[in-house]
Amino acid sequence: MKRSLVIFYAVIIYAVAELIWWGYQLVSLQPKRIGMILSEGSMFVIVFSVGAYYLHSSINKEQKLQEQKKNFLLSVTHELKSPLASIKILLQTIQKRNLTKVQTLDFIDKSLLDIERLDDMVENMLLASKIDNRSYTFPKAEFNLSVLVDSIVNRLQVTKCDCNQQIIEAEIEPKIEITGDKFALTSVVTNLVENAIKYSSPCEAVAVKLFSKEGKIHLQVADHGIGIADEEKGRIFDRFYRVGSEDTRNTKGTGLGLFIVKQVLDKHEATIRVKDNRPAGSIFEVEFALT
Repeated sequence: MKRSLVIFYAVIIYAVAELIWWGYQLVSLQPKRIGMILSEGSMFVIVFSVGAYYLHSSINKEQKLQEQKKNFLLSVTHELKSPLASIKILLQTIQKRNLTKVQTLDFIDKSLLDIERLDDMVENMLLASKIDNRSYTFPKAEFNLSVLVDSIVNRLQVTKCDCNQQIIEAEIEPKIEITGDKFALTSVVTNLVENAIKYSSPCEAVAVKLFSKEGKIHLQVADHGIGIADEEKGRIFDRFYRVGSEDTRNTKGTGLGLFIVKQVLDKHEATIRVKDNRPAGSIFEVEFALT
């Protein structure tokens, strides 16, 4: 990509030098037509500049996309290796040691959690690929959104703190029905809640609210984590984009979660907003029209 930029700038410099040279030659040969030469030259410069600007923008976008893809591959590699290594160690421990039934069941439960994590990541990548290729049709049917959100909260609930507290604080209004793609909306809720947990400090509470108000269905996911800078809020829904750089980031992820969230919600004619939480963190607000 750097070589492309060097060639691009070299061509620009050569074209400008040629324009100046031939302009000088024409004026020297036909000084009476200097007005026409300058006007034609100015038009050429304008057209050339506009083309160069858009070409430069395209090269920059491609360069950023390549960098994001590189970060994505690094993230996926880490995301795959970590749970696989954990599952391997747990299974080897069960195989080689004489554990009690309680210990064995505990290790199996931990392995299943890592498998669920791998499953979620694979589903995200497959869904993102189908959305990007426009091969996913978003089949819609009526279902209970309250039950869906409650089941996801229970699955992702964390109780690893010393006080054994529940990290996700849920307020879910019962019997909220919605018409939509249940599979895709499951991914939306899962990604929003997982992101809130991921970017929060250990034992920091995450609030999930689902309620209906004024003819709208509202889903709110709030955390007290690192927050999102204003200049990045417009980019977090881009494919592969993640806050920070892969060298400095400690959180896990592939950069596909919020891309999927935005694409799925657009297909459901729903809106999503992100705002700052107080005193720290972020609030994601999703709004559906009642069916």
